[in-house]
Amino acid sequence: MGVYRAATKPTLRKAAMEEFHKVRRLPPYVFEQVNRLKASARAKGADIIDLGMGNPDLPTPKAIVDKLCDVVRDPRTHRYSSSRGIPGLRRAQANYYARRFGVKLDPERQVVATLGSKEGFANMAQAITAPGDVILCPNPTYPIHAFGFLMAGGVIRSMQVEPDDKFIPALERAIRHSTPKPLALILNYPSNPTAYVATLDFFKDVVAFARKHELILLSDLAYAEIYFDGNPPPSVLQVPGAMDVTVEFTSMSKTFSMPGWRMGFAVGNERLISALTRVKSYLDYGAFTPIQVAATAALNSDGAEIEEVREVYHRRRDVLVDSFARAGWQVPAPAATMFAWAPIPEPFRALGSLEFSKMLVEKADVAVSPGIGFGEHGDDFVRIALVENEHRIRQAARSIKKFLASAEVKPDNVVALSARR
Repeated sequence: MGVYRAATKPTLRKAAMEEFHKVRRLPPYVFEQVNRLKASARAKGADIIDLGMGNPDLPTPKAIVDKLCDVVRDPRTHRYSSSRGIPGLRRAQANYYARRFGVKLDPERQVVATLGSKEGFANMAQAITAPGDVILCPNPTYPIHAFGFLMAGGVIRSMQVEPDDKFIPALERAIRHSTPKPLALILNYPSNPTAYVATLDFFKDVVAFARKHELILLSDLAYAEIYFDGNPPPSVLQVPGAMDVTVEFTSMSKTFSMPGWRMGFAVGNERLISALTRVKSYLDYGAFTPIQVAATAALNSDGAEIEEVREVYHRRRDVLVDSFARAGWQVPAPAATMFAWAPIPEPFRALGSLEFSKMLVEKADVAVSPGIGFGEHGDDFVRIALVENEHRIRQAARSIKKFLASAEVKPDNVVALSARR
């Protein structure tokens, strides 16, 4: 025992001073700096209007909660559940895809339940990535799209986000100049944070490219049901042949206001779904069975709850765009998602998104997410989440109007602020 202690203590002391290999691959979490400022301001009594984290404030629909309560009373549902999802839940997801997208899925081989789309992406990265594999990833994008693969040993090559006529030429350059050849391409439309929406014709071009170059497509469709202008976003799996190369991830967090329930899905290519299912079988026993049963009921419902959620976000979007414009901040109206991707007002752009976000907390009592947290190409923007009611959004706009009016731009582009309100 004495030898064991003598041999290991110095090693443990050294390890305590160094980060582990995978942790070293992760940059500092920039959102945490804003979170600390929020917490400090609130501790001093400030009323912070939090438009930062995409954490839905709407209650989960009563029918879903009632189903959970009914099922949880049965002690048989308190045992370990199924990692891949109970059969009824997988059938419900397959039926949803058939109704919504006209896509036929085999619930036994092409559907697996996940603990939200974030867990699904992270475990898919573990399932398919070898050290040094190149992943084509949009920039800016939702952080797990890149960091899930970085933690799995992959290498990220940034891609443009806009689904326009420059996208395929950018893919061709990436294929030519990447060694080894890229393994996978990540798609996220409607996009978090930019709110870009792709067309089915765009997906057709991408699927054709992926099939030609043997690229895996990983599509994040978490915001399929949060759209505002009458055009439901498509699924890449609607494209003939997409099933050969694609897995798509969805989530119930935003669609049914169930963020804390941690319920999502991966669907698509049988071989890829099998790999994800195998990895998950070693890591979890699936969501609590009553949650899976309640999620099944939600997916099998008539969709009225989805429409109500969509209408709330639509009204909030319109209030945000209108009230911020009157405050002096022009925010483009997103066509989908629960976010606005807002260019930093010109007098403040040189500060970068992190410093500007910190300034909003300190000077306007408003929290947003700095664009740099979604990738270096997002540093001229902030993401504004529609997670406060219309009254609070207008209140935020009034505070921002006072903040903008207090700013004085000097000749050297330095922003000076008058005394706080």
